Amino acid sequence: MNKIEVKDVDFFYGEFQALKNISLYIEANKVVAFIGPSGCGKSTFIRIFNRMNDLIPETRLNGSVKIDEVDIYQKGIDVDELRKNVGMVFQRPNPFPKSIFDNVAYGLKVNGVKDKYFIHQKVEESLKGAALWEEVKDKLKESAFALSGGQQQRLCIARALAISPSILLMDEPASALDPISTAKIEELIWELKKTYTIVIVTHNMQQAARVSDKTAYFYLGEMIEYDDTKVIFTNPKKESTQNYITGRFG
Repeated sequence: MNKIEVKDVDFFYGEFQALKNISLYIEANKVVAFIGPSGCGKSTFIRIFNRMNDLIPETRLNGSVKIDEVDIYQKGIDVDELRKNVGMVFQRPNPFPKSIFDNVAYGLKVNGVKDKYFIHQKVEESLKGAALWEEVKDKLKESAFALSGGQQQRLCIARALAISPSILLMDEPASALDPISTAKIEELIWELKKTYTIVIVTHNMQQAARVSDKTAYFYLGEMIEYDDTKVIFTNPKKESTQNYITGRFG
């Protein structure tokens, strides 16, 4: 079943057209990577799935974006509910200035959950889901800023998981991390796809090749090619994709 379906999407910042006529589908419990040079529309595109671009003045979208067969841009959509269903992890770890526990519990409390036992259960489950529990279980009351960069990023993943999304968006989740932390995030992505549908933007082509089932290559606001990751990296159909993959430009 398709989790996400995008049809004929154009996206504008004021007069500037950032995305041009993009259509694609993403199946449930798959990892899809978006690759392409800087400024080609990857981050803009990933943010249409949780309507983060709505926060920028004078933006508009034409076309349809469906999640679980519901057009998320139709009138009457509860954007807060949408963002609960579509979690997001950003390029740089952005923990809140709170304890490790409170970082993960934050979304639950904001959404009105008061059952302390449930919150404790969910925090533990989310930290386990983000492969961080063993490292932090004895220091949940300590500041999140005491964690290393890689741990902070896994904490942000745990925070996203705590509100039980079905989709996880990751915008360059490992670009600010060292190789060992990056490897942990990549292992985590493989584990998480058993439960979640994951969309990742990455500049690191090796990372896309390692973690994704399908890859979309973007250039100047257009999606040039979208196929199984193996095909994109070994036998792309478009010359532009081939040039980017082989490092001739980008």
